[in-house]
Amino acid sequence: MHEAEKIVVITQARMTSTRLPGKILMEIDHLSLLHYHLERLHNAEWQTVVATTTNDEDNAVQIFCEKEGVPCYRGSEHNVLKRFFETANRYQPDMVVRVTSDCPLIDAGLISKGLKMYKAKNNKHAYVSNCFPRSYARGFDFEIFSMELLQETYNQATDQNDLEHVTPYMWKNKSGKVQMCNVQQEHNNSHLRLCVDERDDFRLMEKLILEYHAQEMKYDKIENLLNQHPELQAINAHIEQKKN
Repeated sequence: MHEAEKIVVITQARMTSTRLPGKILMEIDHLSLLHYHLERLHNAEWQTVVATTTNDEDNAVQIFCEKEGVPCYRGSEHNVLKRFFETANRYQPDMVVRVTSDCPLIDAGLISKGLKMYKAKNNKHAYVSNCFPRSYARGFDFEIFSMELLQETYNQATDQNDLEHVTPYMWKNKSGKVQMCNVQQEHNNSHLRLCVDERDDFRLMEKLILEYHAQEMKYDKIENLLNQHPELQAINAHIEQKKN
């Protein structure tokens, strides 16, 4: 694979979260969670695009993106695969990175590690993530795949779950052609929770940013901090993740 290949990071963002509506524009120290998320994603290696919905509630997301100078595409709320595909198709990348905007402390360095693995595979049907099995804190998740694999998924996927969650068709290898690749670390930190789905997730994020300046730390320092402070982990340890 040559160096000039185009990479686009697409983050899914919407205001109509069922458990914590409007969470992505909730503020910590006068900055929204979406601001922290996009700042943490900023990297010369790729372009970042926000994929939101055509709902009136998401006008606020578009306005935010316009102010921040971040490209924004609006599409279907429920057929998220269609929205995601249309976003990617507009930019015609070679490689697509999927992330979600409820991860304010996502780590660009970790994504770069995933891209390095993806490029080394030299396979348009490679799917690289750090979730199968998970060894990083929830909130550092990413998935990497080719535009070709996304196109194939868009053409073939029909199950409601595949349409709503974008990538199950890939990681369940329904086509039988996908090469699954996992970025893993030695120490298992999968019990740590750094995504924002509920009020207590937000409370933890507030503490991490206001008291520890976690927005300036790399992923491993944030994980170490949580492991050294069980009282921080306890803030949102009771929250169960929705199943795909």
